[in-house]
Amino acid sequence: MKLASFNGGRIGVVIGDDIVDVSDLVNATPDAWPPVGMLHVIDRFASLRGKLDDFVQTAPRTKLNEVRLETPVAWPNKVIAFPANYHAHVEEMKRGTGLISPFKADGQGFFLKANSSLSGPADPIVLPKIPNRQIHHECELAIIIGKGGREISRDDALAHVFGYACLIDVVVRGKEERVMRKSYDSFCPVGPYIVTADEVPDYDAIDLKLSVNGEVRQQASTRDLIVDIPEMIRMASAVMTLYPGDIIATGTPAGVGPINGGDKVVIEIAKVGSMSIDVVQSEGGDHPVWDKPLN
Repeated sequence: MKLASFNGGRIGVVIGDDIVDVSDLVNATPDAWPPVGMLHVIDRFASLRGKLDDFVQTAPRTKLNEVRLETPVAWPNKVIAFPANYHAHVEEMKRGTGLISPFKADGQGFFLKANSSLSGPADPIVLPKIPNRQIHHECELAIIIGKGGREISRDDALAHVFGYACLIDVVVRGKEERVMRKSYDSFCPVGPYIVTADEVPDYDAIDLKLSVNGEVRQQASTRDLIVDIPEMIRMASAVMTLYPGDIIATGTPAGVGPINGGDKVVIEIAKVGSMSIDVVQSEGGDHPVWDKPLN
């Protein structure tokens, strides 16, 4: 099943090029604050699944291109991200200028991104005005946690996955704290919807690709991950309790590069979906912290 947030926090089931509004069925309140409608759906999905399957058979449908898709989970408890988690990207970092962190997921663990960095498939990536820094794209598969837990074993990890989505991790290159460099508003587009895990059984062989202005920059498969999905869940839950709706960004393959105002970034993940995101330049977001020498 494909579950989407749209038009101010409404919940929908995506069927082909259409969407069925199931907000009333799942008791979602549009425009509510905080926007937790999808969290409740994820938490109660086992009891809702049959009702949803029956409802969408006869319910009215709307064309997807007639609604505004939003980030599927707008208010997760946390966004966990694994750095340097593809072998080729690690080699790419070794050849770099030192602006890309040498941290590696299997040796350095994970970090957190601010929830306020989340944006959706209809939102632009808004670049801060930092004249002496590059801002890079990172193509990633997102895991959406379904069943919460702590100290989850590798063997049980996949039972805690609700589904998957596309995610672009945007970063200001430099040596400042990673959370700061990756947490500007709009620096975490996620979408276009959640594809439930039963529709993606081959989680360890998912192809992903990112292009900028039609040029393919990143292309890889989750088979190339250093820390695989079960181990990510095991590692994260060893430290903190995972909750329904938590997002795990699984790391980026090689090919990261700069983006600029006017660019169009397209991410495509097999069996999961695609997003086409505009990049715009803002006049704000600078601070003297960015003026420090890079080396």
